[in-house]
Amino acid sequence: MLVLAVDTATPAVTAGLVHLSPADDADSRPAVATLATRVKVDARAHAEVLTPQILECLAEAGVARADLDAVVVGIGPGPFTGLRVGMATAAAFGDALGLPVHGVCSLDAIAADSADEQREAGELLVVTDARRREVYWARYLDGARVAGPEVCKPADVPMGDAVAIAGSAAHVDDFDLPVLPNETPSPAGLVAVAAPALLAGAVPEALVPLYLRRPDAVENSFRTLAGAS
Repeated sequence: MLVLAVDTATPAVTAGLVHLSPADDADSRPAVATLATRVKVDARAHAEVLTPQILECLAEAGVARADLDAVVVGIGPGPFTGLRVGMATAAAFGDALGLPVHGVCSLDAIAADSADEQREAGELLVVTDARRREVYWARYLDGARVAGPEVCKPADVPMGDAVAIAGSAAHVDDFDLPVLPNETPSPAGLVAVAAPALLAGAVPEALVPLYLRRPDAVENSFRTLAGAS
C-alpha cells in the first residue's frame, strides 16, 4: 500500500511517501518503508512549500498520483494557521484522487518514531511547541497513549511515570529526562499510527483538528465585540 503522509502541526512542514505492508505474524508490526521525504522547518511557510514538497516526493519515488492508495495527515495538536494548511491539502488530494484520508494525532506519530528506543523501558513524554510559553504534551506506555494530549506551561506538565522525552528541541531541555532524537512527526511515524485502520480498509473518521484552545483571531474578535457592546 502506497501512502502519502503530511504534517504541519509543528514548525516543520513535512511530506513523504511511505510503503505499508501487513505484519508477517501476530507478534510483529506492519512494515513501514519511507520512499521519499521532504522536511522544511519554517513556521511561516506551510502554505508555500507543502504542495511542492509533495510533488517532489512523487517525482523522486517515480510514483504517479494515481498510484496512491491513501493519505495520512497529522491533525495536531498545533497552531490554527499551520495545522489547517496540512489538513486542507490532505483533504484536497484525497477528494481529487478519490482516496481515504486518515487523521492521526501528531504527538502519536512522534511516539511511534520513538517506539524502538522506548519499548518496554517505561513511559515516554512527547512535547511540541504550543507558543505562548506553553507546550502540547502526551504520555505513552508501550506505544499507547496513556495521558493527553493537553496544553499547558512546561512546569505544569504532569510527569506521571515518564522516563524519557521526545519532541521539540526548544522544550525538551525544560524537563529533567533523557532526550530521544525524534523532534517532529515523520511520514513513517504518521503511517505507523494509521496502519491498523489502513490495512483493515476502515472508513476514515471526519478530520477534526486538535487545536486544544481557541485560535487567537477568534479570541481577539470576541474581545472586540464584547468591548463594543
